[in-house]
Amino acid sequence: KHGRRLSGTVAIYSKEDKKSMHRYKADEAYLVGAKASPVGAYLGYEEIVKVALENDVDAIHPGYGFLSENVHFARLCEANGIAFVGPESSVLNKFGDKTLARALAIEHGVPVVPGTDGERAAERLRKPLC
Repeated sequence: KHGRRLSGTVAIYSKEDKKSMHRYKADEAYLVGAKASPVGAYLGYEEIVKVALENDVDAIHPGYGFLSENVHFARLCEANGIAFVGPESSVLNKFGDKTLARALAIEHGVPVVPGTDGERAAERLRKPLC
């Protein structure tokens, strides 16, 4: 897609992880979030996509943390032609909203734990008790 042959794996790392094994096991590794906290470095999805674009990365695996559920990150990858290794942003959008996810499950016959019925329950709570 970008005119470069697949060369292997690319890793990102925070300044605190500069000696981490994953950095050295990858074929290429790039620092992200130089001015961010250790966690903030890995959550800065705009910078991660920028690094990916600058280095002809074709796909990003978001890991198993917050970025794997971040619809904005998935959309940004999609918008830049980078494969997001995970659910499409439309799926993340549905399941990131618990009310939508519950309604979708019910619509498809998936058993759900009994709970409130959304806005109707909220409306009942707003009514005066006496």
